[in-house]
Amino acid sequence: MSTPGTCAFCEIVAGDAAAVFVARWTHAVAIEPRGPVTDGHILVIPNKHVADFTEDEDVTAQTARYASRLGRELGASANLITSKGAPATQSVFHLHWHLVPRRPGDRLLLPWGGQR
Repeated sequence: MSTPGTCAFCEIVAGDAAAVFVARWTHAVAIEPRGPVTDGHILVIPNKHVADFTEDEDVTAQTARYASRLGRELGASANLITSKGAPATQSVFHLHWHLVPRRPGDRLLLPWGGQR
């Protein structure tokens, strides 16, 4: 499990790790994931370290609002997904929302397993 001192997303938010930023807000950022599952896949990450969506409902709601806003701007069909725990496919233990644009025939099965 990651903690604020060892968390890859905390490092990105702090500017200590490289990322391709899509948007920056007061309390969150949106970045391109290293392994997108569809074209346009975006991660929306709160600036505050929160392990998952159950740890702080205010941070979760605020970050979901940013993801909603970004999804509306994209205007396409999409999934908005977050997870809690490794069995639920969480691999980075810092809350993040996957905004995953969907297209007919994209062949993405959820939950995904590395296919593109």
